[in-house]
Amino acid sequence: MGATIVEKIFSGKCGSTIRAGDVVMAPVDGAMIHDITGPLAIQKFYEMGGERVFNPRRIIMLFDHQIPADSIEAAKNHVYMRRFAAEQGIHNYDICEGVCHQVVMEKGHAAPGEIVVGADSHTCMYGATGAFATGIGSTDMGFVLKFGALYFRVPESIRAEVNGTFQPRVGAKDLILSIAADIGADGATYKAIEFCGDTIRNLNMAGRMTCCNMAIEMGAKAGIVAPDTITWDYLKGRREMTPFILNSDPDAKYEERRSYDVTKLEPQVATPHNVDQGVPVGKVAGTHIDQIFIGSCTNGRFEDFTEAAEVLGDRKFSDKVRVIIIPSSRDEYLKTLRAGLIEKFVTAGALVEAPSCGPCMGGAFGLLAPGEVSLSTSNRNFKGRQGSTEAFVYLCSPATAAASAITGEITDPREV
Repeated sequence: MGATIVEKIFSGKCGSTIRAGDVVMAPVDGAMIHDITGPLAIQKFYEMGGERVFNPRRIIMLFDHQIPADSIEAAKNHVYMRRFAAEQGIHNYDICEGVCHQVVMEKGHAAPGEIVVGADSHTCMYGATGAFATGIGSTDMGFVLKFGALYFRVPESIRAEVNGTFQPRVGAKDLILSIAADIGADGATYKAIEFCGDTIRNLNMAGRMTCCNMAIEMGAKAGIVAPDTITWDYLKGRREMTPFILNSDPDAKYEERRSYDVTKLEPQVATPHNVDQGVPVGKVAGTHIDQIFIGSCTNGRFEDFTEAAEVLGDRKFSDKVRVIIIPSSRDEYLKTLRAGLIEKFVTAGALVEAPSCGPCMGGAFGLLAPGEVSLSTSNRNFKGRQGSTEAFVYLCSPATAAASAITGEITDPREV
């Protein structure tokens, strides 16, 4: 019997034939911590008797959730992590590069066939490169920091085959919201979702990142796309690697197979308070909104801002809404800046902030008051996610966010 991509990755790392359901101790190629999860992981490392990390070159440390520090406690956490980086000689240490997941991708810290872990659930985004990437808890990360390996139960895979051509102003975010609505918030628990089909093969890396990023919203352990020419072109200049083939075998065993056709897919909106409550935008069109956030590791790339700018045109944003725009990294900010889009957004009435998580997890700024409504391109809309537990968060694509920012209410971007 053939093997899935995930089974092949673990077999390669463990040096033997590994199947879904096997429990293995596997070495990791990279380990990421940030300013929220990092301090506890470091503490656990010391509690386990750690003195030197397993390999300082394979540890990635980033500040993104509360940067610049927005409280004394946050500032203390930053100092703690800086001291750890200096003590351990950690090379991949960035304090103002942007959102951890975007920076990991940009710096080439994840690549085909690798196992990468991060103390953050959206680590699964790195699966866009053909890596097995997954989020782990801070205690597990403390173990990884010391030993460079971790026990895994190798997940079964769900094959999500996507075909067809998107309508104008419909794209990857609409696709993944529709898949989440189909599979459900717990329909892929501890599974790997393998995204494939003509539509996925035609997606750029930004779109693939969006899909893999939100695999966790269905309970998945990982999201993954088989590496191809698009993948290897993205990695040029980021990693010194000779391209190779990594695909699931035709006779690989899947937990289940699902097929999707995007030809008639409409813009999607996930309604409060769960990501799997996605509906066509027409069902919620006209809903009043107080704040719009375009950014996050899901949709904070240059391609996303280009999409939003195309919808905006020469118009202004409604004075009824607060529009917050945050590029996901320094590189994405500079690309957006050099293209003239930052000026375009500011002139239209937006607040453009430095690369960070921003309102996404409600920890720094852009918080919602009780009763307020947010429309966001981020990945979660749970109660209290962006501020008050009495607020409401809807999720959408950059095109839908831009259209809605113009009108002041949820709007179909195809009608603007």
